[in-house]
Amino acid sequence: MKNLPEDKQKIIEKFAQHKGDTGSPEVQVALLTHKISKLTGHLGENKKDNHSRRGLLKVVAKRRRILTYLQKIDNKRFKKLATDLELKK
Repeated sequence: MKNLPEDKQKIIEKFAQHKGDTGSPEVQVALLTHKISKLTGHLGENKKDNHSRRGLLKVVAKRRRILTYLQKIDNKRFKKLATDLELKK
């Protein structure tokens, strides 16, 4: 379940608003979504790993907070991000 730097760099390049952008809501949500998918796969194999399950819940909650913030400040950017990441919201 390694978070490879190459994966992270590709995600940052794809969702960055400008060159050198690593902190915009879009980049943060994309990185958290990647982490969630990795943790979900791990928990599929290791059903009794409650420590990782708690970590997953914390990451999901953080992503939800950032998405709510983005929806409040710019609904158009929120909708574009939701479709790009195929989120249900």
